Amino acid sequence: MITPNHVPGRRAHEESTIDINCDSSTRGGAKGDDYHALLARQDAMRLRDRLLAPARPTSTARPPRRAYDGAADQQVIVRNLALVTPFGDLIAHLYDALFEQHPYLRQLFPDSMEFQRGHLERAFWYLIEHLHEPEELTAFCVRLGRDHRKLGVRPVHYEVFASALAEALHRSARGALGPEVEQAWLRMVRFAAAGMVAGSDDALAEPAAWSGTVTSHQLRRPDLAVLRVRTAEPYPYRPGQYASLESPLLQHTWRPYSIACAWAAEGELEFHVRRTGSGGVSDALTLRTRVGDTLRLGPAQGAMALDDELSRDVLIVAGGTGWATARPLLEELAARRAPGRRAHLFLGARTAEDLYDAPALARLEKRCPWLRIVPVIGEGPGASVEGSLVETVARQGNWADHVAYVSGPPAMVTAVAWRLAGLGLPADRIRHDPVAGTVPLPSRADAAWPAGSAPEGAQV
Repeated sequence: MITPNHVPGRRAHEESTIDINCDSSTRGGAKGDDYHALLARQDAMRLRDRLLAPARPTSTARPPRRAYDGAADQQVIVRNLALVTPFGDLIAHLYDALFEQHPYLRQLFPDSMEFQRGHLERAFWYLIEHLHEPEELTAFCVRLGRDHRKLGVRPVHYEVFASALAEALHRSARGALGPEVEQAWLRMVRFAAAGMVAGSDDALAEPAAWSGTVTSHQLRRPDLAVLRVRTAEPYPYRPGQYASLESPLLQHTWRPYSIACAWAAEGELEFHVRRTGSGGVSDALTLRTRVGDTLRLGPAQGAMALDDELSRDVLIVAGGTGWATARPLLEELAARRAPGRRAHLFLGARTAEDLYDAPALARLEKRCPWLRIVPVIGEGPGASVEGSLVETVARQGNWADHVAYVSGPPAMVTAVAWRLAGLGLPADRIRHDPVAGTVPLPSRADAAWPAGSAPEGAQV
């Protein structure tokens, strides 16, 4: 949890040597590439040793670890949250302590830490809310550990994060937490670290990151670009997943974008990028990226993939560039749909001109008679008479027996998910990826805090 997703743990001695003794010569440009190349060679040697090692006899297998009582630590942490929330001060103290204790670690972070701090705050809330569900939390951290290989994170980094967190807890609460609460926080973080280290080890046979070349860059609107990127190595993913992208214009800064094609034709992936402001990754990708430029891609992530058994009708609600998630789902559905099954797509846009991929929509509608497409325009010509996207979805069908996929701006995803749950669609059949600001669905909100442990005023 050195980044939003980094937490503690340790590996072999040679990794500690590389990590603790590295200096500012690895920061930026070709020297930063040298650091990642060094780690890639080290991973290759570890993989070789693993493959060549004889199978371990059953009699020497390590005994299982004692089960972690996350629910007990959750209650301790939650009872004392008022001393360290809002998390802004805690996180500021944490990074101050981290860089004071190990200045070299600053090279692993982007110049601006604002996005980073927001991610870490959401990670803390996720860990606390799911601490009584160790299997779900472990699965989440395993995925996170796989993804964080691209950042050059090693197991020893998780240990120094835990040390910095202990100092930050002390500073933030002015020593008022006490050892019981501090140890509960550290056990939570180390539990998460174990899952992340396992995820990193499991992914040793795949690249930490993929290099891709921009083969097409179309500016569909002044603030929206469609990019096609060909990776140097095969890139495994499922339709509906997303990838984190890094531009050489902003090293160490990664942002997630949906993969907007069901299959990588000729090894090319498609991304739809809306510019959200100046100076960030979206600005670099929309206005300052050209054909021939190189990007780095993290491993595919996300749980928006279609079920293996397509036994229900499908509802897809997308807004803005959430279409980039909806489109590959529909393309795969066209190839795998069970006879008699139908799908509904509600596609929200502020104006008719914001439907930037109209030709693809028209092609899908023409060849898929089982698909009903409902554009929902917010204002101007063609504006919806039924109101917002949420209201239109609610009024146009009974969705209780469907599987729903929701993608788009955080506020839209939250509103749609809550409304569908209120209309009787079970939470486990409302699929959306984690997005900034999204609150749990009603069933998750009820489960987030064991009875009697929710802090007064907690936003769950």
